[in-house]
Amino acid sequence: MAESITLNICHLYPDLMDTYGDKGNIITLQKRCEWRDLKTTYTAISLGNVLEPNKFDIYFFGGGQDRQQGLIGKDLAEKSAAIKKAVESGAALLSICGGYQLLCNYFKTKDGETIDGIGLFDAHTIGTEDRMIQNLLIDINPKLEIEGKLIGFENHSGKTYLGSGVEPLGKVLVGAGNNGEDKTEGTIYKNAFGCYLHGSLLPKNPHFADYLIAKALERRFGKIELQPLDDNLEWEAHKYAIKRVWH
Repeated sequence: MAESITLNICHLYPDLMDTYGDKGNIITLQKRCEWRDLKTTYTAISLGNVLEPNKFDIYFFGGGQDRQQGLIGKDLAEKSAAIKKAVESGAALLSICGGYQLLCNYFKTKDGETIDGIGLFDAHTIGTEDRMIQNLLIDINPKLEIEGKLIGFENHSGKTYLGSGVEPLGKVLVGAGNNGEDKTEGTIYKNAFGCYLHGSLLPKNPHFADYLIAKALERRFGKIELQPLDDNLEWEAHKYAIKRVWH
């Protein structure tokens, strides 16, 4: 069965939005599939490229600076319908920091410029002078039925506020999260996730990596029980990172 299963990965704007080691999330998805004898394909989609909504099982959109977000805005709007169609049909998506902000309704920079997002997530971001740089630890939203926590590193000055159409990815235990005010971090819409968890996120959170892989494959192949892996090293990294910031 595994020989006929392929996870098709789309990396959005890797040439412009790939700060703070975010590419490690792609590598983690690829390796965790490889170790299970599952095939993967990788496609980079950037400015001017056509995005086919039915081609990919999982999308990744990393972080970047305000300038890069401004450059991407118009092009992303042209891809908006394809991204939304894919998510509505069950594709998985992980976005971090700048990518997360561009998938919301809009981002108003600290200089007063408004960069329109595509509104996949019912949320908006306001740029501030405050830089939120620290480890970030959250309890995962229980609706996802994933046991445990997520640990990462945040580095952002934008404060994101969720609307009524989405739920947070989790509750902040350590760090600022979405805005440093309401104890929320990230957001969820169907199998799409936005968050501020750099680090990279997936290497030291193997439970979330496997959740994304399973959800990404489900649309095309139905529910799949992923073969367990020897994750002793990953869990040691996870536990050590948490121990450093939370007692």
